[in-house]
Amino acid sequence: MDIVYIRDLRIDTVIGIYGWERHTTQTIIFDIEMSADIARAAATERIEDTLNYKSVAKRLMQFVGDSEFQLVETLAERCAAIIREEFGVRWVRLNLNKKGAVRGASDVGVIIERGELG
Repeated sequence: MDIVYIRDLRIDTVIGIYGWERHTTQTIIFDIEMSADIARAAATERIEDTLNYKSVAKRLMQFVGDSEFQLVETLAERCAAIIREEFGVRWVRLNLNKKGAVRGASDVGVIIERGELG
């Protein structure tokens, strides 16, 4: 199994449980690792034969940008489901960072893994 990854994907969205959070956008930062088999793409040099990280990023940017979830947990679950279902990814590790959510901490968030390796 190979891993295709996206690091430091920043998307502005409305997220949070507090009243002030419902009226402003905040930047959510994603680090994503996705299982893939890149051997065929390496042999053919065709983007159609690999997991297109640009397509994944664009889809998440659209989805997250249009969303208004209260919890980062919900957002993380929905993003993992999109990656697995729409892009045929068997396993994903998604790190969602809500920078600045806790005073004194550089960042906070959740890390989830869904699916099976291998």
